[in-house]
Amino acid sequence: MSDPLVGTAWLEEHLDDPLLRVVDIRGYVRKRMVGEGRQEAEYLGAREEYERSHVPGAVYVDWTRDITDPDDPVPVQVAPPERFAEAMASRGIGDETRVVVYDHAGGQFATRLWWALVYYGHDAVSVLDGGWNRWVAEGRPTTREVPHPARASFTPRPRPEWRKQAEEVLGLSRSGEALILDARDAGQYAGDVARGEGRAGRIPGAAHLHADGLLDPERGGFLPLGELERRVREAGVPDDRDAPVVAYCNGGVAATVPLFVLHRLGYRNLSNYDGSWNEWGVREDLPAER
Repeated sequence: MSDPLVGTAWLEEHLDDPLLRVVDIRGYVRKRMVGEGRQEAEYLGAREEYERSHVPGAVYVDWTRDITDPDDPVPVQVAPPERFAEAMASRGIGDETRVVVYDHAGGQFATRLWWALVYYGHDAVSVLDGGWNRWVAEGRPTTREVPHPARASFTPRPRPEWRKQAEEVLGLSRSGEALILDARDAGQYAGDVARGEGRAGRIPGAAHLHADGLLDPERGGFLPLGELERRVREAGVPDDRDAPVVAYCNGGVAATVPLFVLHRLGYRNLSNYDGSWNEWGVREDLPAER
């Protein structure tokens, strides 16, 4: 398995590769406490930042709109096949394209697109370690020029095993046949903080592995593989690379960070509960524990 994490030096050397497409997916989850242990979050893209400056040749994807399903009542669910294929094809991403995706620090928005592409059968995708922040800090080339790539042909080939529905997760929670990983922060996992109108708590039996704890707080990007291995083991992930693992967060975005790490470590049975707590927390028919 080739490592789906690439460095800034590698990307700069390959910017002129005609089979490479760089994707800028910078964005935000703006959070604020509104009292009584309740938090609100606003999902935002950062197209204005892209238009001011970006990696040469990079196209922009708004994680809140371009690759989501506007008809799904659960926020920011992955776009259905035809919509996702159109988003890729219109940006010059075809079946033979190698994709390198970056956000500000090489975190959850980049891994979200990595997961979505893999879910739709496109394995030739990498995340830029350290993202835009490291690229700029190292003085690498930037531009304001917005490219207009020729339309490509993207064929979505969904892999259902990479995406779980609530009822499937409920069954796994009850049976214990898969490890369920909660990638939210410690306060949400413990039930001290509730998001939006949902309940506080977690999926029964879920272990905790905060997505931010897998990233380097000083340099951005991912911690070394040895340290990542130690942290996933501390969270209760078994050493068996065939062990099934389902990750969730609030919107199925931060959950892709531990999935990306586990994939890099050689785990083969990985799933994202895309609805995550945005769905589970408001459905009274689903159990929660604190």
